[in-house]
Amino acid sequence: MNFLRKILFPLAFLYWLITFIRNWLYDKGIFKSSSFNIPIIAVGNLSVGGTGKTPQIEYLIRLLSENYKVAVLSRGYKRSTEGFILADEKATASSIGDEPFQFYSKFSNIQVAVDANRKNGIENLLQLSNKPDVILLDDAYQHRKVKAGFYILLTAYDDLFCDDYILPFGNLREPSSGKKRADMIIVTKCPNDLSEIAQQKIREKLKVKQQVFFTTIQYDDFVFGNDSQLLVSEIQSESKVLVAGIAKPKLFFDFLKNETDETLVFPDHHHFSKQDCEQILAKANGRKIITTEKDFVRLNGLLPKAQLFYLPIKSKFLNSKNIDKTIIDYVGQSTRNR
Repeated sequence: MNFLRKILFPLAFLYWLITFIRNWLYDKGIFKSSSFNIPIIAVGNLSVGGTGKTPQIEYLIRLLSENYKVAVLSRGYKRSTEGFILADEKATASSIGDEPFQFYSKFSNIQVAVDANRKNGIENLLQLSNKPDVILLDDAYQHRKVKAGFYILLTAYDDLFCDDYILPFGNLREPSSGKKRADMIIVTKCPNDLSEIAQQKIREKLKVKQQVFFTTIQYDDFVFGNDSQLLVSEIQSESKVLVAGIAKPKLFFDFLKNETDETLVFPDHHHFSKQDCEQILAKANGRKIITTEKDFVRLNGLLPKAQLFYLPIKSKFLNSKNIDKTIIDYVGQSTRNR
């Protein structure tokens, strides 16, 4: 893979040029962006996957949903449907995508919609009789046909955008100069004990003027199945099979794995086939199967309930005081100005 990327290095310059010109045309107003009279927060990244958008969206849902009617709008990656869909009791991971379905299943007090055309999706949400007070755009940093009121840029601690290169040589969707559009930058998946000195070094390395915050992954104390839950401390020592179809599963495996465990890795957003499930069951050989929350919404119903469990995670800020205030102030001010 690395050898192939080196061969494709000349194409990286062409891709860089195309994305640079596209951004310049939007920055100059030659390409038009649509704005809306409602607080819109876009969460995204410069790289392709693995930065922790889902737990960050969930953090914002928890922060805002007690005082505002919140809607999450996603493109619904790899879903079997097209166009605008507002999630309801008929929704599945297949019909709206795994991450939107996770949001819908987990939070009963929000609206979840999918539309690859975010402008059309927002317009449909605003036509609802119970329209939202604030919209969270999931993975929309490069969707410039819509101008959000607040942009949150994520970058992973072990894969900072300043250390990466443009596709196809690296993993960046656009030049790192795109960081200028962000109102806030969050470094995700940090060690729990990341010092203030280390944080400052990262701020300097990123070379940004915006506020930079740091998060770590907070694992639940339990793994959950359809009908039961088990203590993580007990399951960590038990022989089991760990299954992940996410961009970067290493942290998940490292947290749960012991020397007797076996792991199975599938592509991000993978649709599990009958053959996949047979492979998982054969590998498990009666043992418990532990997966991520995002994979659980796709595996649920395909594997025996008694064997299948998932481990929830949350995004935990090393210092959340200022970020909460910044987000709440933006939403509150935007709402008052409507």
